[in-house]
Amino acid sequence: MIVDTAPATSTRERLISDARNGLWASPPTLPARWFYDETGSQLFDQITRLPEYYPGRAETEILAATSAEIARRVDATTLIELGSGTSTKTRLLLSALTAPGRAIHFVPVDVSAETLATAAHAITRDFPSVSVAPIVADFADPLDDLPGEPGRRLLIFLGSTIGNFDVHERSAFLDRVRHALSTGDHFLLGADLVKDPARLVAAYDDAAGVTAEFNRNVIDVLRRELDADDLLPGQFEHVARWNAREARIEMRLRARQPIRAYFGALDKVWTLDAGEELLTEISVKFRIPDLRAELGQHGFLPSHSWTDSSGDFSLTLSVAE
Repeated sequence: MIVDTAPATSTRERLISDARNGLWASPPTLPARWFYDETGSQLFDQITRLPEYYPGRAETEILAATSAEIARRVDATTLIELGSGTSTKTRLLLSALTAPGRAIHFVPVDVSAETLATAAHAITRDFPSVSVAPIVADFADPLDDLPGEPGRRLLIFLGSTIGNFDVHERSAFLDRVRHALSTGDHFLLGADLVKDPARLVAAYDDAAGVTAEFNRNVIDVLRRELDADDLLPGQFEHVARWNAREARIEMRLRARQPIRAYFGALDKVWTLDAGEELLTEISVKFRIPDLRAELGQHGFLPSHSWTDSSGDFSLTLSVAE
């Protein structure tokens, strides 16, 4: 059963702040969290099934092979998932954690209330021994007062969402996670690995155009939430490129024409020249030794790292020291 649902945080105020700080910056930027309204979450679910998009399949392969081992190692009674989305892959862990007939408390955390509600009801239906307490929140928020028994919590952050942070944001995030956990709690982190840039670009610019639609959907979010009726997705071209110096994919929206949009919620006009770009996402790629060292610098002791059979993706299990 669903035992608790936290009230939604004010996403509009956060979007207003992010828009003010990012759209008029040089270059203009917007945090990747604004992809994930209900439409964006559904589009991303489609992306994970595209032939070019290997991360979802690779991470699923690892979880299918290791979930039982992870469950034995952590002996968790509470599973907390940051950026949970549809929690599709998480079902592998839930199956392992409940395999002996044990009850598990599952706390999915996501910005989309609609996606959370749908996923929570499905998990409650399919896993009778799992109590689900969804929290509508952003993982950029403080993570204090996490539910569960200290030392028996498993916090997971899948999908290589960690790659959406630059080095400073990543450091702050890992500090927040460690501060929220108690000694003996576990942290499972999914991370995409450095590989052939051509494969990386293809994964973010698929032939069917789903990722392009996903990227442009953020314009619909801005139009709807910030009252900008003259701002349309079709005014922008999807761009994905590899930044070798930063070891990251960058997704951008390039203006097809001069943009002049009035944001009623901000009482400001936003302009872009034709050809100018809005940075909507970075996706950093990692090397396992560097990632383990970074976790160690933030109070985690990495115990095991696994990759898929092609060595494309990694899961790293750490314990809070």
